[in-house]
Amino acid sequence: MTREEKNVQIAEIKGLIEESTGIFFVDYNGVDVENISNIRREFKKEGVTYKVFKNTLAVKAFENFDGFDEVKDVLQGMTGFAFTGENYVAPPKIIKKHFDADGKFSFKGGYIESQFFPADQLDALSKLPTKEEVMASIVGSIAAPASGIVGAISAVARDIVSCVDQIAKQKEAA
Repeated sequence: MTREEKNVQIAEIKGLIEESTGIFFVDYNGVDVENISNIRREFKKEGVTYKVFKNTLAVKAFENFDGFDEVKDVLQGMTGFAFTGENYVAPPKIIKKHFDADGKFSFKGGYIESQFFPADQLDALSKLPTKEEVMASIVGSIAAPASGIVGAISAVARDIVSCVDQIAKQKEAA
């Protein structure tokens, strides 16, 4: 690889770092081509960019940013990089699914908004709710009191109608 090619790849890594809210590192040692292709497809479907770079070039790219102190320790051996924008819960779920299936494609660590999560945090990360789940929960929380108010207003209206009906029946009887 020429110096120019290395500089191009470092620039690509820097661009991916800048655009990402989540960066996850995996050890893909022992994963066959068919499985890695399936993993790439799953990542792509979730809007995740999965790449493999030389560790030394990645370290050089990360040195341009603050808050990535653990990168040098994590980037040992065969390392795949999963870069994601807003959907930072998809990569841990996919990584865990494939690791649980065959013990390969193991999580080395990752960053969400420059907060480092070591390898032993994969289970916790994979259980995080998706953005859609969080939004649904918020909407449900907001809607619940509103439906209670509507029910209360309806009950009052029903009671008024019932009272008026009772008064009308009493006047007819008298």
